[in-house]
Parts: sequence; C-alpha cells; structure tokens
Amino acid sequence: MTRFPLTALCLSLTLGTAAMAEEPRNPLQDGETWEYLREDILDTSKALTPGAIFAVDAPYRAHDAATVPVVVTQTDPSAGPITKLKIVVDENPAPLAAEITFGPAMAPLSFETRVRVNSYSNLRVIAETASASYVDGRFVKAAGGCAAPATRDPEVALAHMGEMRLRHFDTAPAQIGSRRDAQLMIRHPNYSGLQRDQITQLFVPAHFIQDLTVWQGDEMLFSLTGGISISEDPVFRFSYTDNGTPDLRIRAQDTDGNVFEEVLPKASAS
Repeated sequence: MTRFPLTALCLSLTLGTAAMAEEPRNPLQDGETWEYLREDILDTSKALTPGAIFAVDAPYRAHDAATVPVVVTQTDPSAGPITKLKIVVDENPAPLAAEITFGPAMAPLSFETRVRVNSYSNLRVIAETASASYVDGRFVKAAGGCAAPATRDPEVALAHMGEMRLRHFDTAPAQIGSRRDAQLMIRHPNYSGLQRDQITQLFVPAHFIQDLTVWQGDEMLFSLTGGISISEDPVFRFSYTDNGTPDLRIRAQDTDGNVFEEVLPKASAS
C-alpha cells in the first residue's frame, strides 16, 4: 500500500491528555441501562473487584459528539497487567464500542482513543487482569455522534481508506526496554449505519474497521475488535516498552472484508 503525506490537520489530531488531567468532575451516574447490559458484557468467571486500579478521563461536555476522547491510565501496577479493556457507551445503539486485548509490553497501561456518543450517557470502561474485573468511567453530555455526517466527501474518504500514519512523541533516543509514546492514525470513514447521504438522504450502510492488530516484530502490542461507536478516521495513542525492533506492523480489516497492512518505522519525536 502506498504511503501518503497526511495534512497538517491530521497531524494535529493528538488526543487531549493534558486537557483532561484535572480532577474528574463527571463520575458515572446511576442508570437502568447498565443493569440490562452488564450480564452480556462482564466476564462472569472473574470477580468484579471494588477499588480503582485505573483512571478514565473523558469530557463532561463533549466538543464534538462524533469524536469524544477517552483516556485510560493504569494507576496501580501492583494489581498486575491489564490484559483487556471493554469500552461501553451505555446509551449508544451498539453500546460495546471496542474490546481490546493487550500484550505484556503495554503494561502499565496508557491508552487513548475517540468514540461516538449518541445521547447523554455513561461512558464505561471495564478493565480485566488475570484474576479480576474492574469498572470505572465518566458521564458524558453529548448527542448525535452516531448519526453525525462524515467530515469528508465519500469519494475522498474511499480513495484514502486504509492509509496509516505512526508518530512517536519521545524525546529520548529509543533503546531496548525504554517506554515509547506513540500514536497511530488510520483513514477510514467508519460509517455507523445511522448517517444519511447528504444528497439522497438515504442511510449510508455501516462500514467500519472491525479488527485491528499492532505488533512490534512478532510481539503483539494490542488487538482491537471495534464497532460503530469508534470515530471516523480512528486514532489510538498508547505507551509500550520497546523490544528493539525497528518497526511496528499493523493489520486492519473492515466489515466489507478490506484488509489494510502496513509496516511503519518507529519514527523519532517530532
């Protein structure tokens, strides 16, 4: 696949960790929806343990309901590595936004992405270790994210679909065992099935990335199964321990069966 120079706009799409670093003002709220969802989403073989081993940051009032940033940071590494996350937007038509499995190099976990929020909702994260499950999240005031029109002309979106860009934010030279801070961006319209064609006013069929895996060498960093709630042009920012390989290898597959693969160098900070 041909690589491409992303525009300055795409390069500016780093997620707002610093902007959300204040004390949380929007804890989860009581709601009936989760009671209906929990049995289908929680791993009943693991105890649901009270007490936080991770923090979730998301805005109380989202600037854009179609690109709501969610940041997950492990705060207690002594509980063991977080091996899996489930991101749930309770009130979305398809509440399970993503299920993500992590390799050992991702511990302690620091992971960010952007989701659609269709109406005022709890944005819930379930984190699993080898022995327990933990739940935390934020209440987000946003509406219309799943039905919001795509930001690009459909022909342009399809022409660039699957193009990827990897950026590293480190200032120190990379070496084996060092922690790296990276961001992966993938061009894809990620149509939710609830958006309308602006000319015909017919619904655009759902078409989104459903599987994504990132490796360094033969070592998996993370593997994601996504749904309609992951934003257009998905962005993932994450930290990992460098194993010395020069590249990251990415494979994505969407719901139409298209497969996108890239081998991207571990670029220096810019």
